[in-house]
Amino acid sequence: MKTPGTCYIVATPIGHLDDMTYRAVRILQEVDLIAAEDTRHSKILLQHYGIKTKLISAHAFNETERVTTFLERLKNGESIALISDAGTPLISDPGALLVKKMREADIKVVPIPGACALIAALCASGLSTERFIFEGFLSTKSAKRLERLKILSEEHRTIIFYEAPHRILKLMTEMASLFDGGRQVVLAKELTKKFETFFSGTAKEACDWLRENEVRQKGEFVVLVSGICTDKEEILPKETLHILEVLLTELSVKQASELTAKITGHKKNLIYSIALKQEH
Repeated sequence: MKTPGTCYIVATPIGHLDDMTYRAVRILQEVDLIAAEDTRHSKILLQHYGIKTKLISAHAFNETERVTTFLERLKNGESIALISDAGTPLISDPGALLVKKMREADIKVVPIPGACALIAALCASGLSTERFIFEGFLSTKSAKRLERLKILSEEHRTIIFYEAPHRILKLMTEMASLFDGGRQVVLAKELTKKFETFFSGTAKEACDWLRENEVRQKGEFVVLVSGICTDKEEILPKETLHILEVLLTELSVKQASELTAKITGHKKNLIYSIALKQEH
């Protein structure tokens, strides 16, 4: 009886083609088959690294039928690598059914870690990384999306979303109406690409920023929102509060908050929320 092959879950770059690990390149060269979300898109990556392994499509619309084919090949000793268009497979991308069936069939599943847009955005956002939740893409149906946002408006952890360019302004508008005005929002777009951009401010400021130039609404977005502060978290030393009060007499809320954070080392989003309360 043949020893079953291995199913590799391989992360690929989210933009910059050089963000590929040595191990990922080697695995893609060695496997018998690469299952890709979009073979046309993946060919660019494979050509860049001189990988000539056979490609086959595996996306949301043919995942069920592909499972049977892949299981047969793996049981016959072949090895398969699963990749998505960008980043880590299964994260807001197809592949969950495939991995589930592989595990149920006792096929070895090996993750080959690498780029992931939500982690890349989080670590550069300036928001809390201690506890966070990932919501992926919210529903395209307005009622369901608003219902979910209302629930998340009480979330204490950092919240991370993915959003498409044609919906980003609407999402920010909805957040501005539902979330506490002191919540810090970070928009991370076109990560690792030529026009990588980070914007930080409130949801309302994000709306204004997006409206100022329609080009800013283009590209793939990672949206991050700070969690609400508990009473314990809202306590700041008297010295910090005094600095903030003095700066607010001369500067805008945003400028005073940023400068206070630099001087004291306390979290900018917490200082910003307190500054807003003092202004009202």
